[in-house]
Amino acid sequence: MSTNTRTVAATPEQVWEVLCDGWLYPLWVVGATRMREVDDTWPAVGSRLHHSVGSWPVMLDDTTEVLEVRALTLLRLRARGWPLGAAEVVLRMTPHGAGTQIEMQEQAVSGPGALLPKPLQDPVLTWRNAEALQRLGYVVEHRSQGNV
Repeated sequence: MSTNTRTVAATPEQVWEVLCDGWLYPLWVVGATRMREVDDTWPAVGSRLHHSVGSWPVMLDDTTEVLEVRALTLLRLRARGWPLGAAEVVLRMTPHGAGTQIEMQEQAVSGPGALLPKPLQDPVLTWRNAEALQRLGYVVEHRSQGNV
């Protein structure tokens, strides 16, 4: 499982607020192009984000589902991205000084992506998730400074 961490200058509550706003998903998730719908119960277990991946004119509609949630500390997701399959993504938030350490783990769990050996999966996921955490950090820190 690929693992990345980033410390942001915001409280766990401020990080959680961004994660709870499903409409912000394409701002920080690399590859997510647009949101089509966010279930009213997001981020409750079983709720889904309905998003598109890719770039115009080749965009595919898919979903991300919540598998486990512990407010302020953990969000475990099943992100689908056909034709590559699905991945399990775990986000953990831990207070770190005046900020929050965010850990992101990802592993392909189905489809062609899951057939790749871990040594081939990890470098791509590590690069992608480093960028995702950088973007998430920008969104969280911008909002925590009162900029909406």
